[in-house]
Amino acid sequence: MEFTKQCVIVTGGASGMGAATARLFAAAGAQTVIVDRNAALARQVAAEFGVDEPLIGDVADSAFCERCVQTAVERHGRLDVLVNAAGTIVRADALHTSDEEWLRVMHVNTNGLFFMSRAAVRVMKQQGSGAIVNFGSIWGGVGGKGHVAYCASKGAVHQITRAMALDHARDGIRINGVCPGEIDTPMLRLAGRTDRLSDEAAAQMADTVIPMGRLGQPEEVARVVVFLASAAASYITGALVPVDAGYTTM
Repeated sequence: MEFTKQCVIVTGGASGMGAATARLFAAAGAQTVIVDRNAALARQVAAEFGVDEPLIGDVADSAFCERCVQTAVERHGRLDVLVNAAGTIVRADALHTSDEEWLRVMHVNTNGLFFMSRAAVRVMKQQGSGAIVNFGSIWGGVGGKGHVAYCASKGAVHQITRAMALDHARDGIRINGVCPGEIDTPMLRLAGRTDRLSDEAAAQMADTVIPMGRLGQPEEVARVVVFLASAAASYITGALVPVDAGYTTM
């Protein structure tokens, strides 16, 4: 899949599935703009991939999201793809989720995705073309014990994806989502608020709950994202594609 001269924004592009996605777009020739809160890591990753100076800030801030899109367009004259990969998680039930934690998950996972998408659509509608790929989750469609805020935020992401796809289907803009399962990323390895998931515990979890018996790798999700953003997916919009080793078929 070819993205030469196309401008691609990847939020959360400094680590995990976002970084894997940014890497694949860069390898396909895209003018890739990484957006992330972690300045040091974002600059390190951007230098490694040979892409633009990253944009540092918080997608929960709508003004920052507007500036990201404006800057990308100023640099490259257009915006072809937005990937909303930025996300955060709180591993707790309702009784153990503070107001601050609830709001933070919603601000990043749901509001940030909406703010970035709204800004991108303004540009893409004028162009008459564009693609947005949102990171949902298996837990946006099924429950996840002890993750009430995350599940709620990703359920909202799924509905934003569907609604915006319908709103802009005749504007030349395709909007889809990927729904990763258990992928071996820094977020997954954060077993609690501070604890880390050991290799042994991760392997046991994979063997117990995942039909394929292994954790997914970030690149396995990134390849689906790149496909959905490409011309090969020209007749796909409003789709939520599970990348979960069969978890949601059970």
